[in-house]
Amino acid sequence: MIQLKRITFNPDVMGGKPCIRGMRITVGTIVGLVACGYSFVKILEYYPYLEEEDIKEALTYAAWRAEEVEAPFAA
Repeated sequence: MIQLKRITFNPDVMGGKPCIRGMRITVGTIVGLVACGYSFVKILEYYPYLEEEDIKEALTYAAWRAEEVEAPFAA
């Protein structure tokens, strides 16, 4: 796995979904906003506790997951 410092996983926060720095904002939320055309500036206005690097790392994580191939173990 790639090394990301801002993406966290905690079963007690948002059901273990990948989140930004342990907060209740998921990578999926950030990626969805970018996909809908929201600029980094607008996202940071809506979520002032985020930083631009959080958005970049969420996109990096999403891109990595999109390219990851899960293969079953041979029996």
